Amino acid sequence: MSRSRPAAGGGRWVTVGADRLERWLAGFEERHGPASCAVAADEVRFVAADGAIATCEVPFPPLLVEPDGPPDSGGGPDVDGRAALVAHALRPRRVGLLLARLGGYAVGVVEGSDIVSAKAGQRHVQGRTAAGGWSQQRFARRREGQARVAFEATADAAALVLLPEAPRLAGLVTGGDRRAVDAVLADARLAPLRPLVTGPFLDVPDPRRKVLEESVAAVRSVRVRVQDPPDAPTSGGSAAD
Repeated sequence: MSRSRPAAGGGRWVTVGADRLERWLAGFEERHGPASCAVAADEVRFVAADGAIATCEVPFPPLLVEPDGPPDSGGGPDVDGRAALVAHALRPRRVGLLLARLGGYAVGVVEGSDIVSAKAGQRHVQGRTAAGGWSQQRFARRREGQARVAFEATADAAALVLLPEAPRLAGLVTGGDRRAVDAVLADARLAPLRPLVTGPFLDVPDPRRKVLEESVAAVRSVRVRVQDPPDAPTSGGSAAD
């Protein structure tokens, strides 16, 4: 099933799995009428006959119009945007995953829908509320030290699992807590991974191996911003979108 949430500025974001993207786009035209298509390197925009718009973010851009062809940046009249986007989304890729929060981490290398290698772990970090007579400053120092140890452990795991694969990765998808991920990637050893960060940031709970496994589907998904026709009722929108 696709997942939907409101989009800033109007419309809603729908996350569609790569294996059902073609069917979803066909359903969009069935609901809203034939659509024109504008192709760019990082998005494909469909405008339906009734004015509905579906703007698809290209995963791991730029969009490749042909399996082994050059990136397309103009969307000429002979480009089949739907076919190009679906083929691009389904293309097998080797992708890195880095999920980090104060409570734990999970890193892995994904090939298609399979996890090639992975490492997960947990580290205790004191909660935010001081208790038991601790002074606020002492409490803050203790928590800061625990967080530093947790981030170092995550960076160690990333260096072990991701760094050897860096030259072969199509991208690095991150998630969890942004500050935690930023702190981990600030490690000097991980400099080769920073330019690989791509895609939307994944909102996941404390990372575990199971959370990593569940995130593989998100790696192979396409985000679509759906905007209803101008005269459509202001409701939650069609569940099918």
